[in-house]
Formats: sequence, structure tokens, C-alpha cells
Amino acid sequence: MSGLIHVVEDDADHRAALCDLIEAGGYCATGFAGGAEALEAPERPDLLITDLRMPQMDGFGLLDALKARQPDLPVVLITGHGDVPHAVRAIRSGAEDFLEKPYDAAHLLAVVGRGLRASAMRREIARLQAELDRREGAELLGQSAPIRRLRQQIAALAPLGLDIILRGETGTGKELIARALHAASPRATGPFVALNCAALPEALFEIEVFGHAEGAFPGAREKPGKLELASGGTLVLDEIEALPASVQPKLLRVLQERQVERLGEHRLRTLDLRIVALTKTDLRPLTLDGGFRADLFYRLAGAEIVLEPLRALGEDIPLMFAHFAERAARRHGGQVPPVGYGLRQQLLRRPWPGNVRELQALAERFALGLDLPEEAAPGLSAPESLTDKVAAYESREISAVLERCRGNTERAAQMLGIARRTLNDKMRRYGL
Repeated sequence: MSGLIHVVEDDADHRAALCDLIEAGGYCATGFAGGAEALEAPERPDLLITDLRMPQMDGFGLLDALKARQPDLPVVLITGHGDVPHAVRAIRSGAEDFLEKPYDAAHLLAVVGRGLRASAMRREIARLQAELDRREGAELLGQSAPIRRLRQQIAALAPLGLDIILRGETGTGKELIARALHAASPRATGPFVALNCAALPEALFEIEVFGHAEGAFPGAREKPGKLELASGGTLVLDEIEALPASVQPKLLRVLQERQVERLGEHRLRTLDLRIVALTKTDLRPLTLDGGFRADLFYRLAGAEIVLEPLRALGEDIPLMFAHFAERAARRHGGQVPPVGYGLRQQLLRRPWPGNVRELQALAERFALGLDLPEEAAPGLSAPESLTDKVAAYESREISAVLERCRGNTERAAQMLGIARRTLNDKMRRYGL
């Protein structure tokens, strides 16, 4: 059995019949004669079914009390003939669904199942959002075409077992995308192991990657390599273009056979892992001049994702800047200054050679009130041309109205006297 259902019904016979039906459907059911009794229950239900018309506390009162205490609890109302308008009102107040008497037993169980699934989905979304907030990642923030395409690629490739090459300029967030692929894959509960191929001397590379047996060299104790440590999860090989030529054929064999042999040992150990190779260079030209083995490249490139530089993300740049600034301000206990129109325009014109890493550093300095490079200083927000003056005024007015409407674009468009589509276009243009 799964799912605890509370049934609130003042008619004892109807309450008992409902509990029996729910338990026959595979759920746990507990009955209550009234709303006050249900509110005093020590356990929190996964879903609640309540009659609309009851003495003392009716369904509306119970709904309000429960939503204040357990906002995500799905509530199903049972209504009599003629109470449907009241039920619609209750749904607008947060009820999940309603049933009109007399109702079909199969329909009731279907409503219960749907409510539980919807509640579980909301909890999972909240969990994922909390996890994203905990990791403080903004790599998928935005609505530009490159970001939308990246989300689609992650969703399509994460469930598969393919090895992947992630290519992008320095600072584009390649490791963060590798983590997103891992987190969205069936390997999410397994290890996530990262190794920088350029940071290890060639003499130590095989020891770190393949591991070694006890006595493999003087003083050596048994040690698994990165390949074994990542088994069941994901191994990230950063700067794969720096992989020593002597190691490339050995790594190729591991990828082909999914087995590894430690140094000083004659035993093959089975591996179950995905490799995500990160590179800032297109490896294809390197395969032509012998700098990188072609067969290793094609084995790694089960799929390839190319990350666009920050300068290609357009209106997402001010959005990401504001996100990083707000995060920094929250971390340091301060208030982030407003990102004005002039600064947003400067952010859009900046070349960003350091990509997201540079953007994040600049946003943190901005949030802390430190001096910024001249080309991105907030003082440059004063426009010079008439067009800029009009745009700055329009941006301020739209921002003020959106704040009054708490982000409700439909209400804001009505207050501004423009079409909602026009408002959305202007919000994108001004980076709001």
C-alpha cells in the first residue's frame, strides 16, 4: 500500500464506505467526523478528501486551514447537487479536484491517483529546484536559442549510455553541464569523478587513471584508479586534448572493452561508467596531424555538445548577471543594487573573453559595491541620444509597473495600455 488518505465526512456510513473503497484501491485511509478532528491528526496525509457541507467547519474552512499548514497537500472536495459553483470556487482557492454526488467508484480512485501523482510531481520539482539552488548553478538560466537547444540536448542524451564530448571556450561552464548530464541520468546516484588531463605529469597519468596493485613499484600499496572510482557513475576528463599520446591507446582499449587492468596486476576489472570529455579545442584537426588518435576521438564522440560563448547568448547575459549578483548579495548578507538600463546595454556589448566565469566575477564585484571596470560601471547608465533616453524611460516605467503587478505581465500590459505580446518584446529588449 502507498499513500495516506484522510477522509473527512460527518456521515459515519458514507465515511466508512469511502475508507473501504480507498483501501481496496491500494491506499491507506483514515476517517474523521469533522474538520477540527482532521486538523488535530498527528500524521500528515498525502491527500485529503472532504465533504463540502459539514457542521462547525465546512470544506472551505478546512481547505484554508490545511493550505496554510501544508500548502502542497492535494484536497478533493465531495459536493452535492447544486454545489458545483462552490466547488469551482474552492478549486480556485487551491483544491485539487471535486466529485459530485453520486460519483462512480472508479472515477474517485482515478481522481485520487491523479492527485497523488500531481503532488509527487510538485515535490520532485521543488526538490530539483532546491538542488539547483544548493549547487548555485546558473548554466541553464535563460531563454536564448542556444540555451533552449542545450536543455534539449541534455534531456535527450542524459538517459543514454553514450560517451560525450563537450566542447566550448574556457569559462563556458563545461564541467557544470557535465554535472547536469550526470544528475539527469540513471547514474545520478553514482559517483561523479573529474580529472584534469593537463594537470598531471605524464609519468603519473597511468597510475591515476588505471590504478596500481600492491608492490607495482617500491612502496606501492593497492590503489584503484579514476576509472574504477567512477564505475557506476560518470568520469569527466577535462582538457582531453592534453591526454598523453602514450596513454591514448590504453584508454581506447578501456572504452572498447569496458575493462581496466591495474598496473602491476594481471586481472581485468569490469567497468560501468560514462565518460564525458571536455575540450576547448575541436579535436578533428588534431586527428589529422596525429596530435590525437582518430579512433579514440570517434569512440569518445558517441555524441558531441558544443557550448556557445557567452557573447552569443544575447538577452540572457543581463539575466545571468542579475542572478549572480543576487546570489552574491544573499551570500554576503547585502542588498544587490538595481541593474539599470545602461548597465544592461554595456553587458550586451562586452566581448566576454572569459565567458560565464568572467560574468560571475564581475557580478560579485557589483553586488559588493566594489569598483568595476570602466566599461561596465553603473555610472554609464546615462543615455546620450534621444533614442537612448526614450528607451531608458520606457525601461524604468515597465520595471515599476511590473513590480507593482508582482510580475503579472497580463495586468502590467493592461496598466501600460499595450498588448501583452508588445510588453514581452520590450521586456526581452531591455533585459527585464
